[in-house]
Amino acid sequence: MNLSERLAQRQTRPGQDVQAARPASTSTSEPRAADEVPRRTTRNSDPFAGVKRSVHQGLLETLGPKLYDAHLDQRELEQQVTQTLQAVLQRDDTPMTVADRGRVAQEVADEILGHGPLEPYLRDAGVSEIMVNGHDQIYVEREGRLTPVDAAFTDESHLRRTIDKIVSRVGRRVDDASPMVDARLPDGSRVNAVVPPIALDGSLLTIRKFAADPFTVDDLISFGTLTAPVADLLRACVRGRLNVLIGGGTGSGKTTTLNVLSSFLPDDERIVTIEDAAELQLRQDHVLRLESRPSNVEKKGEVAIRDLVRNALRMRPDRIIIGEVRDGAALDMLQAMNTGHDGSITTVHSNAPRDSLARLETMVLMAGVELPQRAIREQMASAIDLIVHQARLKDGTRRITHITEVAGMEGEVVTLQDLFLFDFHAGVDDRGWFRGTLRSTGLRPGFLDRLADQGVVLPPRLFGSDEAVR
Repeated sequence: MNLSERLAQRQTRPGQDVQAARPASTSTSEPRAADEVPRRTTRNSDPFAGVKRSVHQGLLETLGPKLYDAHLDQRELEQQVTQTLQAVLQRDDTPMTVADRGRVAQEVADEILGHGPLEPYLRDAGVSEIMVNGHDQIYVEREGRLTPVDAAFTDESHLRRTIDKIVSRVGRRVDDASPMVDARLPDGSRVNAVVPPIALDGSLLTIRKFAADPFTVDDLISFGTLTAPVADLLRACVRGRLNVLIGGGTGSGKTTTLNVLSSFLPDDERIVTIEDAAELQLRQDHVLRLESRPSNVEKKGEVAIRDLVRNALRMRPDRIIIGEVRDGAALDMLQAMNTGHDGSITTVHSNAPRDSLARLETMVLMAGVELPQRAIREQMASAIDLIVHQARLKDGTRRITHITEVAGMEGEVVTLQDLFLFDFHAGVDDRGWFRGTLRSTGLRPGFLDRLADQGVVLPPRLFGSDEAVR
């Protein structure tokens, strides 16, 4: 194992993150001629590239094996790297200002201890997403707007080393045989990497940052994602052990909402979380975290979400929280909800509450079990009590748009009843932001008696038809 591979196994500094509260709409590019070849926006050459290479090499020669000593504390390593960097820079006779020396030292330290040119944006709380479109083009998302940044990797090999450093830490791999991978950073930030041959213009890396300090329900209320009365309803549903399905499109904030709903779980319950890549940030004491595992080079050793769901049933869980169902695990999840594991929560990709049920039905069929359509729908109607649908609107904000009760079956159709709907008729303001909010439909949910049996009582005025839910 060479020095670069050993360094890739070191603990990296977790980044901070934030979910944009009220992002603006993204800008559009100018039209191109049909025969014009798109060009990358590249960064100007770094005047101190040679100095950084020299300092980097000097640092490696001075510290040597200490850089990959597994017994060395991360904080001690950072101190030694900083001290050695200063000493190596003092020996270098290249004329530089104090500011330039500080910048060179920081960039070399980021390369050794972190993720190179990405590290400043991982530390930046205003950046919610980082997108690397090849080694010479990096975009970040700030307040919902995509902007290019003046940063770049040295070459494709430099970018691949950074990707390998990230994915190897969580036991994943990415190569020609397995050119796509989902991983995570130590702070839970979601990582996706795609490499050649399927990435035609060079390796691609996307990092969706998650907050080191998870968002609370008060944060989502201040962002406008939901309203205080709806938060009271969701808290009551979780406390009352209703099974909740969170639906929405990609980037709509489903995982953030799942985190917030999970914060309503009692501290005296045994909670099992199941995820593809561990992202949930539960603060309860009795939490057991399970993570799926892809197959190895020999196509063996895979542990799927479905396997983890079945195993979780043997772990005496009070609650089962599934990060996302996307395959035959939907059948096992429905069976768990219908066999005494009330109060489970999961997410699914969908465009509307009824689409959530249609996707679940399709995924149950993916389990390879011959079940009639009516039996599947009866399972869903019996298992799921509430659907929370979330969307990312055109103004970039993430809003809960539907709170929908699963009322039962009528013939062959699962009956849904909207309790709260987002008011799109309110229009937009001068900045292009939606003025609407969640409003009660005036319908009283049928699960109120079940909540009362659990000692959870909701005031009837919460569902008043004339009440604008603020």
